[in-house]
Amino acid sequence: MSVPTKTLFGHPMGLYVLFFTEMWERFSYYGMRAILVLYLVTQTDGLNPGLGWTDGEALALYGWYTMMVYVMSIPGGIIADRFIGQKKAVYVGGVLLLIGHSVLAIEQSWAFYSGLVLIVLGVGMLKPNISTMVGGLYKRGDVRRDKGFTIFYIGINVGAFLSSLIVGYVGEVHGWHYGFGLAGFGMLLGLIQYAIGQKHLKHVGNFLGSSENEEEKAAMKKPLSKIEKDRVAVLFISFLIVILFWGAFEQAGGLMNIYTKNKTDRLLMGFEVPATWFQSLNALFIVIFGTVVAGFWAKRKLSGKEASSLFKMILGLIIMGTGFFFMTGAVAQY
Repeated sequence: MSVPTKTLFGHPMGLYVLFFTEMWERFSYYGMRAILVLYLVTQTDGLNPGLGWTDGEALALYGWYTMMVYVMSIPGGIIADRFIGQKKAVYVGGVLLLIGHSVLAIEQSWAFYSGLVLIVLGVGMLKPNISTMVGGLYKRGDVRRDKGFTIFYIGINVGAFLSSLIVGYVGEVHGWHYGFGLAGFGMLLGLIQYAIGQKHLKHVGNFLGSSENEEEKAAMKKPLSKIEKDRVAVLFISFLIVILFWGAFEQAGGLMNIYTKNKTDRLLMGFEVPATWFQSLNALFIVIFGTVVAGFWAKRKLSGKEASSLFKMILGLIIMGTGFFFMTGAVAQY
């Protein structure tokens, strides 16, 4: 398979198209996530009324919502692989997300639930397939591939950082539905630049079933080799770690969001910091320390002391668990 030759800063131009598409998609998703639970638990009276749900009701809905976002990535990947290809799947996902966020801006109960369903379906179509396209930009064995994914991952966290500040502020201060609408506007920008950048993605994300290359067609029906089966087994083991990690990580938009709103002193020089702004800290720290950590592992690899991916994941899980132990101290102090 041929790959695009036009590059920018040593990487295919298509990487930057996908970078900004994912950045705006994450802007819309994390912006909406930052205000969702707070909108649910805010009382129906006041200047910026919410739905007045109890904390338990809000967290239950949030839990089902975030679970389905991740689960729908499985059928989203299957649809792309078997029927339409990753490129069209990203288009479909982006349109569903745009409609979903726009519908959420309508102050009606039917719009609220419809918007959530559309966002779940949209993320399921877009998220797994855009990452696959990043890998497809590089030939097998290309040393630039890992750096390409690092650049792409920075785009994710830039979008998450900006959305928590901008969408969070608009939703929390000026009106929840304005925030939902702003998240939809972010996805619109992502779709526009994705459409404009298609000339840089001609050779990636296409449906293999319609390919003129017989080897690519045959790859769809080729059974897994023993090495590939072993990798799948390792993948299932990593699932156990990933489930624990994301189950704890997603507390940021749920339980910890409520804790920040109700039990944290947010006054800074007379200004009350919006609770949603705390959602931006994780993305900010990833942008700052992600490069440092990646450099640390790269240095160990050069010295012949490379650690396995599972070891790195377990280490990350331990560090995150330690963070929750510190939170118990904060709760006890309160």
